[in-house]
Amino acid sequence: MKVTVISRSGREIIKGGIELDASATVSDLQRAIHSRIKKLYPARQRLTLPLQPGERRKPVVLSSAKNLSDYSDGSAKSLTVVFKDLGPQVSYRTLFFFEYLGPLVIYPIFYFFPVYKYFGYEEKRVVHPVQTYAMYYWCFHYFKRIMETFFVHRFSHATSPLSNVFRNCAYYWTFGTYIAYYVNHPLYTPVNELQWKIGFGFGLLCQVSNFYCHIILKNLRSPDGSGGYQIPRGFLFNIVTCANYTTEIYQWIGFNIATQTVAGYLFLLAAFGIMSNWALGKHRRLKKLFDGKEGRPKYPRRWVILPPFF
Repeated sequence: MKVTVISRSGREIIKGGIELDASATVSDLQRAIHSRIKKLYPARQRLTLPLQPGERRKPVVLSSAKNLSDYSDGSAKSLTVVFKDLGPQVSYRTLFFFEYLGPLVIYPIFYFFPVYKYFGYEEKRVVHPVQTYAMYYWCFHYFKRIMETFFVHRFSHATSPLSNVFRNCAYYWTFGTYIAYYVNHPLYTPVNELQWKIGFGFGLLCQVSNFYCHIILKNLRSPDGSGGYQIPRGFLFNIVTCANYTTEIYQWIGFNIATQTVAGYLFLLAAFGIMSNWALGKHRRLKKLFDGKEGRPKYPRRWVILPPFF
């Protein structure tokens, strides 16, 4: 089979095309492209079928696990594919590790070290119990996230653009610094003991629930990350589509009940906005995929992310 690889503008990427066996897979084609152009490793490649003039639908993305003949309309002699360079990529584990490492390291610096003298506060800082528990709570959360990244999560996509490392680190590291500065500040005024105990207790319950939600999601995928979309069931997933986001949001509500800082609430609002967008997208996809037609199961009625609100 001769495969012609073109850009979206129609320019031929591999001059003369690539000759492959009739039984070759998309993965074989990606490796062949990589052998011709060394910087274009498979994770950096996005291959689609060309659209006809005037077509406005989304192009069909070639799956690396399928045979090229599956996309050749019955002809095993030739195929044209459209190539897009996705740019430098990193694994999702690398991305998550670095974005979570920052808050895990930065927060204790403000708790353990006399950094506030560089901001004009020369007097010895009095550490309140709520500040100590906040530090433990915070570090447990991000340590848990890193452990889940390596031992729990299964990713449907192997890589993410390198630029996302800088964007995500900027988000997490900035908020980590912002919150740590004010929660550990020498002028920090703690809430009453009952309130911070309720806040941390509720938040810790949500952290444990969040871990269990991730275990449920893990079991929906095979070890290589395949499995496609499935209806998550069990525990909080019986009442809410994105229970993992629900518990994530509520655990930060618990943290803010206990610590009461503007920085913490701004982080909560930002996280809520981001995760709500993800949750709405997933909820719509699941409802569309599982519409109860042609033998497909019907997606049950559930909250999206934040019961009892929506």
